[in-house]
Amino acid sequence: MRKTYILTIGCFLLLLADIFAQQDAQYTQYMYNTISVNPAYAGSREAISIVGLYRNQWVGIGGAPATQTISVHSPIGASNKVGLGLSIINDKIGPTQETYFDIDFSYTIKTSDQGQLAFGVKGGGHLLDVNLDELNQYTNSDILLDTNIDNKFSPNVGVGVYYHTEKLYLGISAPNLLETEHFDESSSDNRASSFFAEERINYYFITGYVFDLSESLKFKPAFLVKAVDGSPLQVDLSANFLLNDKFTMGVAYRWDAALSGLVGFQISDAISMGFAYDWETTELGNTEFNAGSYEFFLRFEIFKNNRIVYPRFF
Repeated sequence: MRKTYILTIGCFLLLLADIFAQQDAQYTQYMYNTISVNPAYAGSREAISIVGLYRNQWVGIGGAPATQTISVHSPIGASNKVGLGLSIINDKIGPTQETYFDIDFSYTIKTSDQGQLAFGVKGGGHLLDVNLDELNQYTNSDILLDTNIDNKFSPNVGVGVYYHTEKLYLGISAPNLLETEHFDESSSDNRASSFFAEERINYYFITGYVFDLSESLKFKPAFLVKAVDGSPLQVDLSANFLLNDKFTMGVAYRWDAALSGLVGFQISDAISMGFAYDWETTELGNTEFNAGSYEFFLRFEIFKNNRIVYPRFF
């Protein structure tokens, strides 16, 4: 009974967080999944790049977030100025499930011998499902809990700017500019002003650099800031070391939230993979039901003209 009570309260708290400030999915290995948050990244790797990522957060707690993403993007044309991509994200939290599908377009201009500045737009939509039957409800008087939401469609438009050289990258983006309210249209007392969930604009800033410590060892710090109205500022810091351009190992810290360990391996010129594990540093991490968060990504690339123009580390 005690475990069931805690899991129910946990699910309901997650649901309440969605009601007041709907946030995008979070990633520990964001430096390998930039296309999900910044459309200007499309085509920047000068290859057909296919990335899949799976994240299971707070393992052991019922209703905890689980996220799957898949994206493909590539430059279009011989000049590499135009990039095109497709992203699909499935995010489940408690009784809610959202599926995003977006088309990304970017245009890149050269700012120097090495520097490139890209401008991107994202267009698409997402489907919202809320299955309130998954909750253990202790009251039948709340009309917001009367009716499920099935495949509620909302349009999506986003923008981004991305600058990079062979060693440096930074980007600013807002992947969803439309603040959509999901109304409870079946309310018996016609309270048209009440809504079940609201999409808020998430703003991202991402940057990183590659330092050559020796011929075989590189240091790759990265930094991500995510801001959304109604929620605390999220700040992610990571420090990875790359050995022989093949093996990556590092740590990351999400401010006032989690400490992470990361490992990665460049299996071949075309295939790379990575794994991350998060230890929760909040009170939630002290519960006996929380076994941490797991994240895994796999990237496959088909290089233009069967060659790599230069090694890419981000």
